[in-house]
Amino acid sequence: MSVTIYHNPKCSKSRQTLALLEEQGVSPKVVKYLEDVPSAAKLDEILTLLDIEPRDLMRRKEKEYSENNLADENLSRAQLIDAMVKFPRLIERPIVLANDKAAIGRPPEDVLKII
Repeated sequence: MSVTIYHNPKCSKSRQTLALLEEQGVSPKVVKYLEDVPSAAKLDEILTLLDIEPRDLMRRKEKEYSENNLADENLSRAQLIDAMVKFPRLIERPIVLANDKAAIGRPPEDVLKII
């Protein structure tokens, strides 16, 4: 089984999710998404797997959200995804991909449903 975690080592939930996966015997591919930013196509794929809209994957309290007027309801899916590529801090974390499924580790135990 191939498992990938989009991880921010500074985030406690992300660290807890990674530790939980390792406790389950899973050695995931760790993508530090702030350094290795997912492409727009990858984010679109993740959103489809999560069955959510881009704004649902965005951290709305980050300054980039308000500074770039991302609450504007007229913005398209592509524009919101592009904003996450440009400002990866906006991406909710951690995201785990496994078995052609995705889960957000909030709470960390949510990722156990897909492994």
